[in-house]
Amino acid sequence: MACNSSGCESGGCYGREKDNGCKVVDVKETVRLCVKCKSNEPMTFGDGGSDDGRFCAECFRSNVYGKFRLAVTSHAMITPSDNVLVAFSGGSSSRVALQFVHELQVKALKNYEASRDRSLPVFGVGVAFVDESAAYPSLSGGMSDAIAWVRSTVLSLSPPEKDLHVVPIESVFGSDSVEARDRLVKLLDSVSDETGKEDLLLHLKMLSLQKVASENGYNRLVVGSCTSRLASHVLTATVKGRGYSLSADIQHVDARWKVPIVLPLRDCVWQEITRLCHLDGLKTVELARHPQSGINDLVSSFVALLQEENPSRECTIVRTAAKLTPFYFNKIPETDDSCVPMATQRRLKKFNLKYDGSMTTEAFCPICNGPLNGSDSSEDESDALYDACCSSCRFQILPQEPSSLDHFGSLLPHHMISQVKHHQKFDSQTYLREKIKDCLLLDDEEAV
Repeated sequence: MACNSSGCESGGCYGREKDNGCKVVDVKETVRLCVKCKSNEPMTFGDGGSDDGRFCAECFRSNVYGKFRLAVTSHAMITPSDNVLVAFSGGSSSRVALQFVHELQVKALKNYEASRDRSLPVFGVGVAFVDESAAYPSLSGGMSDAIAWVRSTVLSLSPPEKDLHVVPIESVFGSDSVEARDRLVKLLDSVSDETGKEDLLLHLKMLSLQKVASENGYNRLVVGSCTSRLASHVLTATVKGRGYSLSADIQHVDARWKVPIVLPLRDCVWQEITRLCHLDGLKTVELARHPQSGINDLVSSFVALLQEENPSRECTIVRTAAKLTPFYFNKIPETDDSCVPMATQRRLKKFNLKYDGSMTTEAFCPICNGPLNGSDSSEDESDALYDACCSSCRFQILPQEPSSLDHFGSLLPHHMISQVKHHQKFDSQTYLREKIKDCLLLDDEEAV
């Protein structure tokens, strides 16, 4: 017990001076303050998060947005001349990603209108929603309502106006919707492993987003993957034997695709994102898919349990995995763009990843687009598709019966088939170079 009376002459009595009229206050009853602004009362969410009861509402939002902004500026994810496509699923992560990108655009527009020379343009923003009802028949009933909600959410954002692209997942198979849907269903039915089927759908969804981005002139694809999702991916990739390609999937930038993918929320955990949706009144929609019983769902449940026991566990998993050597495509390709501010260029040089020159590859798995190493080569090269795939896709997605491989390959989208042909060409060039290596001149040698 401590005294806080202004008239107390003892410098802080502890109950013995009650007779002198001193007001005694229990130290435990002292009001806590936000650790950042030191003036407002902190928010208490009761979810056991590491920041629970530390920040007030304003500082909490500023902290989450600061992580997003640092990732964007440090890795040159969005520059004034870009045209950005935001992948929007309706969940909390994609909703926050859309909101933050929108706020960046609004601020850029204000700066543009306030500037005299108007030398820096305002980057464009589009939104893409993938309709997965062809793959999940249970979604058919509520998909029309979900699309209407997505449309109203995008329209509710203040100017600049944003184009919305609603793309069926089967569109990667061709323009004929009936034939495309039929090929998708047959392809999924040919995959017996539940985890393999789920992974294949994830890759088809990414191909759908890439198709929309490339056809509509976007040069960046924003995906709302957060720390929590990446932590689960680290463990699932390890279990599936994808250790070699793991470092490619968890960086801020992934430019192995035609339209580079950026993860501005990589350093934010799911609890922070859901809290922000609650504070800002950002509504979300979760489409009810059938319960998953594969590795992905089991690992996600396991990581969620670890997070409950230790709120920093997800961050520890991602930070540990991030120490793996990144690939050459884990950064935005360098360009001489005069529209990139000098501050952004300096940050890019400071935070630019240093990668080992040996971590280069021109061969990617046609199914998952994962980089291949020498151990992925098959001794039996009788089937081009089997030889072109990584060991994980061979085990989980490709049919185990060799007689079924031709039929499976005929059902794949054109992009995956072209990847197989590229792999054949790459292998033939590598084989030829190996055969004539004794006749080749090294860089430091001169012809006699």
